[in-house]
Parts: sequence; structure tokens; C-alpha cells
Amino acid sequence: MKCLLVDGFNIAYRCFFAIPELTRADGFPTNALHGWVKSLWKLSDLEKPDLSLVFFDLGGAQDRLALHPEYKAQRAEMPEALAKQIPHIKSLTRAMGLGGIEADGVESDDLLASEAVRLAGAGHDVLIVSADKDFAQIVGDRIAMLLPPPTANPRLGWRRLDAAGVAEKFGVPPSQMADYLALVGDTSDNIPGIDGVGPKTASKWLAAHGSLQGIIDRAAELQPERFRALVGAGIDRLRLNLRLVTLNTALPPVPAGKREPDLGALYRILAEMEMNSTLAEAKARYTQPELF
Repeated sequence: MKCLLVDGFNIAYRCFFAIPELTRADGFPTNALHGWVKSLWKLSDLEKPDLSLVFFDLGGAQDRLALHPEYKAQRAEMPEALAKQIPHIKSLTRAMGLGGIEADGVESDDLLASEAVRLAGAGHDVLIVSADKDFAQIVGDRIAMLLPPPTANPRLGWRRLDAAGVAEKFGVPPSQMADYLALVGDTSDNIPGIDGVGPKTASKWLAAHGSLQGIIDRAAELQPERFRALVGAGIDRLRLNLRLVTLNTALPPVPAGKREPDLGALYRILAEMEMNSTLAEAKARYTQPELF
């Protein structure tokens, strides 16, 4: 079985910024809604998955905030025009039969990662739809990432990232990605790395010493020499970083299973949002699926 697991907010942001401003007659924004439906249909046509699930955040991260109160603190508020569309994105997702998985106090990344590992362990092939590099740490024989088209260069299209692709892109295999992120930090999550340690230095150290613990154990031998004192003084920070960046893959199974579209609800939402061309396509798509 091929399973498509979608990082909801990651893709919603991209839809919002990728499409010029569109509104309903009363001024209500609909640009992200247009992009959302078209993107999910495109993915379905490209990959023909047997199961599709979309994961959303409900403002979780309680375990990480307990460790690091500044976790994600620097992130700007969601644009108001996108925030207005999120409830409708969720409604559309459920009406399209794609789940809409969320849980209070738990990050959607952990929910998605746990389900990906569970499905892969059961012998299914999993595609994680996201540009979030955190997911690279669980890429393996049955798990790959599907990167969305870059906003700056949409002609690149959707790109698959397997284990070899992770090693080529980051300079380390998936098994070392958490250690790599602990070293370089993650500005998007407000996790500071070791000053001056970039991707090349981190990948070089991991190739030589095998793991973050191996690097810590050999802090006095590191090259370039100027990093020895920095790493030695930053051991606690590095260990904290590792806990922050490591995905929790031990959460309980989500309510998965194949769902059927609720066409009445889908058509109603599209009509209410005045998405008339999308409504016409939906009626053709779901009544004549053999054409798509």
C-alpha cells in the first residue's frame, strides 16, 4: 500500500504565498483554498496513493516547550488572511476524504512521524509531503519525502527525497540527521547551534566521529582547533538540542483507514467560497474519476 502523509501547515503556507491574492465577492480571502485543493488533487494524480492523511498542528509542543521555553518563540504570527482560511482548509480536507489528523499538546510533526514509522514497519510505502528537513531523519527503505515545488522556482515541480537524496542534500545519512541539526541548529524552531558550525563542518565531524556523542567525546581533538572550546562549553546545549530536534516516533496510532469523500459537504464549501471553476472540476473529478 502506498501512503501519502501531508504536513498540513507546511503545504498551506506554500499555497498561500504561491498564489496571487484571490477573494470572494465580499473580500474573504480564498487564495490558499484554491492552492490547497489543486495541490491535493495534483498529488493524488501524480502518486495515486491508496491512503492519504493530512496532519495539522493545534499548538502542541508541550514537551519541547518544557525543555526550551523559547522553542519557536521567534516565529511570526500566521498572516491573518491565511488564519481565516485554515478552518475552511480543514473542512475541505475532511470533505475530500483525507482525514485531518490533529491532537492537543502534540506537534503534528511527531504525529506524522509516528504514523509514517508505523506504516513503514507494517510493510507499506510512505511518502511524507513536506519541505521540513526534520523529517529527513526518518527517511529509509520505505519512507521518502516529497518536496513541494519551490516558491521561487515552481518549474522544478515535486521532488522525491530518498535516503541517498538526504545524504546528497545534507552531507549525512538519515540516521545522523538529528545529530546534524543539533550541531547546526534550526533557526525556524529557534534552536541555536554551535557558533560558526555550518553544514560542511557538521557533516565532516559526523563522518569522522559517527555521532553527536562521538563528537562530544572528542571535543579536545576537533578540527578546526578554534571549535574545541566552543563544543566543550556547549555540551549541555548540544544534548538539549538533540532532544528538541529528534522526532517522537512512539505516539499511539492515529485514526487512519481509507475514507470516502463527502461530496455534498465538498460541493457546498466550494460553492460558499465562490470557487466556481474548482467546483466544476470537483463534480467532474468525483463523477468521472477515470478521466483523472
